[in-house]
Amino acid sequence: MLIQSKKVWIADQFVPAMLEVTDGKISDILPYGSQTADEDYGSLRIVPGFLDIHCHGAYGFDTNDANEEGLRNWTKNVVDEGVTAFLATTITQSEEVLTNAVANVAKVMEEGYEGAEILGIHFEGPYLDMVYKGAQPEQHIVKPSIEQFERYQAAAKGHIRYITMATETDDDFALTHYLTKQGVVVSIGHSAATYDQAVMAYAHGARSMTHVYNGMTPFNHRANGLVGAAYRIRTMYGELICDGNHSTTAALNNYFMSKGPDYSIMISDALMAKGSPAGSRYIFGGSEIEIYPDGSAHLTATGGLAGSTLRLNEGLRILVEEAMVPFNYAINSCTINPARCLGVDGRKGLIGVGMDADLVVLEPDYKVHQTYCLGRAQL
Repeated sequence: MLIQSKKVWIADQFVPAMLEVTDGKISDILPYGSQTADEDYGSLRIVPGFLDIHCHGAYGFDTNDANEEGLRNWTKNVVDEGVTAFLATTITQSEEVLTNAVANVAKVMEEGYEGAEILGIHFEGPYLDMVYKGAQPEQHIVKPSIEQFERYQAAAKGHIRYITMATETDDDFALTHYLTKQGVVVSIGHSAATYDQAVMAYAHGARSMTHVYNGMTPFNHRANGLVGAAYRIRTMYGELICDGNHSTTAALNNYFMSKGPDYSIMISDALMAKGSPAGSRYIFGGSEIEIYPDGSAHLTATGGLAGSTLRLNEGLRILVEEAMVPFNYAINSCTINPARCLGVDGRKGLIGVGMDADLVVLEPDYKVHQTYCLGRAQL
């Protein structure tokens, strides 16, 4: 199959190009118009498929539900926002609930599904701080344990790829070091760590921070906190919920412009409420949440933020058009940066020969015109 556009994102720029797709891979890249194209998108932008490494669910399904069809419906429909791969993300709960949740993801991964690729599991909790727990249920927050994590990973059949934890609660950084050796990305989040504790966590293998600004110690010029560490540790990845609600567009601009193009990661932190109208109510982590008119999710008991319903194509628009972040910084944050963080950049995150044919065709207003997952048109 031959796909072409006058604006294909290659080498940090839009160039006229034709993409040859064979067996789900980009097998060649040719000059625009050099052959008769099967699909000619004119001046619409073709960018790499989006990766969302922190998303709990959508369309009435939550990863903790452990429902096969709910997960398959998610993979099939999330392509309409340009997502071609993601990590199914848990929330703190009992060991029984989490075991069933990760086992369900592993089962669906092995038995097959359509649409976006499930890259594995993001295990958010239960090893978190009580003060910065956010919407995570405190009754199920526990101390980090290698033995317990091994049980979870066995149930997940090795598919837990990324974990959010309060590393300062990890005695001697034992679990942090263990996970790093196992190839699981450790992300500091829902944490009361000081700046110095964050530096020590990095020294023991932590390489990311979960939803920077949210669920962590703030920046102060004399007590720099986790936010200060997120800025200062140049090779520490940092997730950001780019909906304009969890952080202002000014805060997004400050972080992206300070961090540079290579270590910021856009996430949705989307809940099962994604795709539902304002006013909808759901149970998330044992607590009731309500969707506000701006798409944000709030705990009905306290009014506190509890995740989002953000679509990644909308997040890209917010970053570029409202936060005034350069396009290459913004597109990297939902393509090559999460791919590198997870170690799948050999096949995901870029448009290049030999890469997976995961592509998004964008309208001028950032609406998704078409999504290709491994070369298959989805819309």
